[in-house]
Amino acid sequence: MKKADEIRICLGSSCFSRGNKEIVKEIRSFLEKHHLSQKVVFRGSHCLGNCQDGPNISVNQKIIPAISRSNIIEELGRELGINK
Repeated sequence: MKKADEIRICLGSSCFSRGNKEIVKEIRSFLEKHHLSQKVVFRGSHCLGNCQDGPNISVNQKIIPAISRSNIIEELGRELGINK
């Protein structure tokens, strides 16, 4: 059985000040749209490092820096193997 995919979003102050609150909304919307809410673990995380390039997320332990509302959907699709 395949291990569940996991998305973590940095909740550190630097990422928070750079808009991770909006990124959380985008991730939740993406998961709902693709019927993944029950299949993908989505949680907050302490600092993922690389603060200067935040907001940062981690998808299956791969850190993805500089996430924004304009690139989050493309990044999630690529990392989770979902076509648009």
